[in-house]
Amino acid sequence: MIPELPIRLPVGVRDFLPPAAARRRAIAEALIAEFERWGYDRIITPAFEYAAVLARALGDAASLRFVEPATGEVVALRTDITPQIARIAATRLGEARGPVRLAYEGSVLRLLPGARGQRELIQAGVELIDGPSPAGDAEMIALAGAALAAAEIGDVTIDVGHVALARGALAGMGPEIQELVARKDRGGLERAVGSSPAAAVLVALPGLYGEAADVFARARALPLDDTMARAVDELEAALELAREQGFAGRLTVDLGEIRGSGYYTGIRFAAYVDGVGDAVLTGGRYDDLVGRYGRAARATGFAVDVEAIAQAEHARGGEPSPAARGVVVACPGDPRSAARVAAALRRRNLRVAVDLARREDDAALLAYLAERGARAAVVCDRGGARLLPGAKAISPTAWERAEAGDATLLAAEIVAAQNGRTD
Repeated sequence: MIPELPIRLPVGVRDFLPPAAARRRAIAEALIAEFERWGYDRIITPAFEYAAVLARALGDAASLRFVEPATGEVVALRTDITPQIARIAATRLGEARGPVRLAYEGSVLRLLPGARGQRELIQAGVELIDGPSPAGDAEMIALAGAALAAAEIGDVTIDVGHVALARGALAGMGPEIQELVARKDRGGLERAVGSSPAAAVLVALPGLYGEAADVFARARALPLDDTMARAVDELEAALELAREQGFAGRLTVDLGEIRGSGYYTGIRFAAYVDGVGDAVLTGGRYDDLVGRYGRAARATGFAVDVEAIAQAEHARGGEPSPAARGVVVACPGDPRSAARVAAALRRRNLRVAVDLARREDDAALLAYLAERGARAAVVCDRGGARLLPGAKAISPTAWERAEAGDATLLAAEIVAAQNGRTD
């Protein structure tokens, strides 16, 4: 007999109750809407695939694996969606005329070291297949800024770089030197490799960070080889093109960042906001990935961590917009009026629920509003109507028209009250 276990969730996953779930859905939908405005088509990929197929892109990365009963083959839960996009671009969309613009949203499962174990994340992102550099990279940077602005998370800093400088300077160096660069330990690098002209770029890497014009000038003063020099030119051109496409946010340049240098092949970038210690968005160029599935193609893209954005919003005290939180219609003695008015308000694009419990007490109704996260209640009694909280009277004309199926005036009164206006 199998022992009865306590009711609990596995380590690293969680439930999102209505307010938290609504916020995360709102973030994801705002991102996807902006992606579509830029011409990206949404795609849905499976939560798990054959482990060997994912390994083409991810190698032997840690993932949750199990045996598929139907075939006996090993499958794995996805840890990233980009490899799935690369597979589709190389196979099912292999004959498509590029550039191909794809967008996605879904959960991924990461296995993290230590007691936390696996962690389920919600991602939303885009991939641009057959988009050349610097034009494709510029589009990614500009779209990253636009998408985060659509998510309404406040000031954003996008940090950009190019893997060519660090990759060239670290060629042939051991892991201890890479660790010094990762820590931006210039003193340690000077002690380890000296200050010869041959080591000048390597020693300078930790300091190649800041405003774009200054970093580019300092980089060009170094003895760069042709590949490094082209990388600086490419990055500068991409940033200029991103500005031309409407990007107006804060940009910083870091040519010494080596995280992701084994994956990215060119320009890489990450976005940061107050309230979250790590990046809320990461992306860059990965020209080698699609080819692992059978078709060589240039590619660039980014992924947004929806949970991180929700945390950032919570840290700054943000909450969903009033209109998104909805309205409750309560007509204790007249359920038909409640149903008619709710239907009319929904046609005006308001989120509306009917109080089926028919609460007659204002205090009980206000407690119900707080419980479900609704912003206001439309209460009808004795032929009239009012708005809670505040018990503001609704004009008879607005109520009569709403009962007749036209809620235009009533919707306007509700939205005005939710936004704190009394005119």
